[in-house]
Amino acid sequence: MLHTFHIPVLGLGYSIDTPLKVAKYGISSVISIVDDELTERMRKYHAQINNEPYHFITKNSPDSRSIRITAYLNLLNKLINKQIDDLKTLDFEEGNDLNKYFELLPETSALKLKFRLMQQLTFGDQKKKFELELKDSIVAGKIDVNIMSKVDKANYHDGIYLGDENTDALAALRGFAKSTLNSAVTISAGLNQRLYGYMEIFTDFFPNDKGEFPKQIILKVSDYRSAIIQAKVLAKKGLWVSEFRIESGLNCGGHAFATDGLLMGPILQEFKEKRSELYTELFKICSDIYRIKEINFDSNWKPKQRVTYQGGIGTADEHQYLINYYQLDATGWGSPFLLVPEATNVDEQTLNDLSSSSENDFYLSNSSPLGVPFNNFRKSSAELQRLERIAKNRPGSPCSKKYLCSNTEFTVEPICTASRQYQNLKLAQLKALNLQPDDLKNKTDLITEKVCLCEGLCSSAYLKTDILKQRENKAVSICPGPNIAYFSKEYTLNEMVGHIYGRNNLLKDIDRPNVFIKELGLYVSYLKKEIETFISGLNLQSGDSNSQMDKSSLKKTQYLTKFCTQLIEGINYYHDMIDKSDLRRLIWNNDQIKKLNVLAVNLNLLKF
Repeated sequence: MLHTFHIPVLGLGYSIDTPLKVAKYGISSVISIVDDELTERMRKYHAQINNEPYHFITKNSPDSRSIRITAYLNLLNKLINKQIDDLKTLDFEEGNDLNKYFELLPETSALKLKFRLMQQLTFGDQKKKFELELKDSIVAGKIDVNIMSKVDKANYHDGIYLGDENTDALAALRGFAKSTLNSAVTISAGLNQRLYGYMEIFTDFFPNDKGEFPKQIILKVSDYRSAIIQAKVLAKKGLWVSEFRIESGLNCGGHAFATDGLLMGPILQEFKEKRSELYTELFKICSDIYRIKEINFDSNWKPKQRVTYQGGIGTADEHQYLINYYQLDATGWGSPFLLVPEATNVDEQTLNDLSSSSENDFYLSNSSPLGVPFNNFRKSSAELQRLERIAKNRPGSPCSKKYLCSNTEFTVEPICTASRQYQNLKLAQLKALNLQPDDLKNKTDLITEKVCLCEGLCSSAYLKTDILKQRENKAVSICPGPNIAYFSKEYTLNEMVGHIYGRNNLLKDIDRPNVFIKELGLYVSYLKKEIETFISGLNLQSGDSNSQMDKSSLKKTQYLTKFCTQLIEGINYYHDMIDKSDLRRLIWNNDQIKKLNVLAVNLNLLKF
C-alpha cells in the first residue's frame, strides 16, 4: 500500500462505490456485499453514467445473488482501471488528478519525495525521465469487500431449501471469488465454519505459480485469541490470512462486539509481541496443506501478512503512534470519511445533521435485529420514523429484503425482530402476561427499539445518487463511531487525508480524549450499564430459589468481575506505557493523564 491508512466498510450504502472515488488516488477501501439489490442498482447507475453496457439481472434468475455481486465488482474494476489509464495520460499540472495522486501521499513516501524532486526540475530529459517513472509507479487502491459471517440467511424457493452453497454469506463469497478483482475479502463478526469450508473450493485463495494470492483473506478481529482461533481454522484448509484487521470492541462504527474488558492497548501489545510466533505457526500449517494439495512453492517463499488497527483514531499523532509503537502496517479511518462527500454517500440532510451533532447524539443501542449492540445516531431520520410509528401504534417496519431474518419464536420460517409482524406478535404476548407497568414498558421499549437496517443503511446512497424509487422508504439509518462527534463540518478529501498525515489539523482546539481514553470511557459506561441491568434483574427475581437462576446469576457475576479486572489491568498497562514509552508525548499529555485517572476512580466505584 502506498498509503498508511484505508477506509473500512461503512454500513451498506455509504461506501458501496467509495473505490470509484478514491482508488484512483491509491487509497484502498472496503465495500459491503451483503445486499445484492444494492449492488445491482448501483451497477445500473454507474454503467449508465459511464456509457457502459448494462443488462438487468433479475432476482429470480438462477444464482442471481452471486452473479449480481460479480457483475458489480467487475464493473468497478473495469472503471477504476480506466481511471488509472486516463490518469497516466495527463501532464503534471497543478490542481489536476495526476498531481493530486502524489500530493495526497504521506510525506515519508519515497514516491512523494521523487514527486517533489521532479517539481523542482526545469524542462529537460531528466524531468521527463522522472515524470515517466512516477507515472509507471501509479497503482490503484484496493477494492476490498466485506462479508459479515453471521449474516448468512438460508434461502428457499417454493419452500424448498436451496442448499448450503446458496446461503447469503456463501453466495456473496462466490460472487467475489468469481470476480476479476485482485483484492481481499474481509470476514467480520466471528467464525462461520460453513463459510470457511466453502472458501477452500476456490483456487484463487491459494498461491499461484508466482507465489501470489489472486484473492486474499482479511480477518477483522477484536483480540489475539479470536485471531489465532479463526486463523488456524483457515490454515488447516490451506487458507492464508493476509491481514489481521484489529478493531476496537466499542470505539468503532456499526455493530459493536465488546470484549470482556480487554482494551485496545493491551490487545495491540499482545499482537506486537506474538506476531512473529503467530506467522511461523500459521505458515507451518499452511505449508503442510500446500504439500498435500501439491501446490508448489519456493522454499524461501514467505507470504506477506499485515497487521492493522481501526476504531476511534482521530489525529495524525495517534495514527503515527499506533503504527510506530505497535509496529502496524496501517490504520483504518472510517467514520470521519462520512463527512467527506468526495468519498462516501451521505445525503444532504444527514450530512448537515452529522456536522451539527454533539457527543450525546451518538449512542450504543439495541436497535439491530442481530441482537448485537449497534452504534446509533439520535438525529437520523430512521430513528425519528421509528418513534413516529410507535406514536401511531404501528411499531416495526415492513420487511422486504429479509437479510436479517433469524427469529422463529412465532413462525416456521425466520422473521426479523425489526419487522411489524414480529413486533405485533411479541407485544401481544407481553400484554397477555399482565406485567407490572414499569416492567411492561421496559420490555416494550426493548422490542420496539429494533429498526430495519436493510433499507435504512441503503437509503442515503439512493438519495445521493437520485435513484430512490417512488414510494420507497426515505428514512436513513447511519451508524458512525462515537469519534465522529469531534469532527464538526463537511470536509474535502484533501483536508481529511492531510489531517491523517499531519499536514493540517481539523481538530485544533477541540477538547477530545485520545483514542485510548475514549475507548476506556466507553467500556466503563458499558460495564456500569451491565451491572445496573444485572442488579435490576436480581431485584425482580428476589424470592425465587430456582437453582438454574442461581447458576445464571453466578455466571454473570463471574463475567462482570472478570470484565472489571481486565479494565483495571488495562489502566495499569497505560500507566506503564506513559512511564516507559519514548513516543508517549505524541498523545499522553497531562490533560489526557488526568482523564485516565478520573476513569480509574470511576471504575473503582464499580468494582464488582
